[in-house]
Amino acid sequence: MKKEAAKSLRAFAIELAIYAVFVIGYFFLVLHLLGEWLYHLEAQRRILYAVVALLLIAGQAVALDAVTTLLFRLLRGRWR
Repeated sequence: MKKEAAKSLRAFAIELAIYAVFVIGYFFLVLHLLGEWLYHLEAQRRILYAVVALLLIAGQAVALDAVTTLLFRLLRGRWR
């Protein structure tokens, strides 16, 4: 049982590290591509800014979940 727990913990740590890299990369990509526009949108139209921000958050969750799921299916297939 300890061997399985150690294997699961190692897989979780790797998944967490890769997901963190993706989240940080997404943050800087949005900041670089949309930062100026979002700043002006926040200053001029707060409600639209809030809607856009929520859509970006939801889009990030869906996209990163899909990417990490695919990545880990590939990685776990190689480990077995």
